[in-house]
Amino acid sequence: MIVLPAIDLRNGKCVRLYKGDFAQETVYSTAPEEAALRWEREGAEFLHVVDLDGALAGKPCNGAAIKNILSNIHIPIEVGGGIRTLEAIESTLNLGVSRVILGSAAVQNRSLVKEACQRYGERIAVGIDAKDGIAAIDGWGISGGISAIALAKELSSYGLETIIYTDIARDGTLSGVNVEATAKLALESGVRVIASGGVRSLEDIHALKEREADGIIGVIAGKSIYEGTLSLSKAIAAAR
Repeated sequence: MIVLPAIDLRNGKCVRLYKGDFAQETVYSTAPEEAALRWEREGAEFLHVVDLDGALAGKPCNGAAIKNILSNIHIPIEVGGGIRTLEAIESTLNLGVSRVILGSAAVQNRSLVKEACQRYGERIAVGIDAKDGIAAIDGWGISGGISAIALAKELSSYGLETIIYTDIARDGTLSGVNVEATAKLALESGVRVIASGGVRSLEDIHALKEREADGIIGVIAGKSIYEGTLSLSKAIAAAR
């Protein structure tokens, strides 16, 4: 299992939101590449980057910041947020990104996910962000009208290899990760799952690690490593 530090981009800055609420934002760095470098130095093997402006606008908006991150570090990164067309997928991958995350597009345009998986294979992941088990879209503001598990099962049939599962109610709250829902999604869909939302301490890492056999392959750490409730280097050691 690996730990992926999160860098959420808004207006070119590194921020965190509380439960996905754009009105409740904390700015952690005006230079995201410095945050990326810090996490790489602490042992990160992979970075999770979200273009929050892109998620709202429906198209990538923070290309310059992503390029800056890529030119300062040597580890792979995955990027999501507003990537809703094949052109957007291709242009994001062409920046040097290792994996693209489709979010709202996976709910609203399944044929895009199918074609993307056929073209790019393991370089495609889908972020399923759920509220009470139902997938949400458009920066988490709207219900997608399908359960997270039903969506995951359908995406599995397209050959999708990786899902990032976020419990919106816990994201940015430091209230603990939803281990049971994450493990259930992995088991029922047969797709490898990266856990996200609510990670607070080493307890969360240990709890997820115990369910690795169910298909949990990673965890995203955001607010916890910025606020210091979780040491990234210790989390990486525990995940290994």
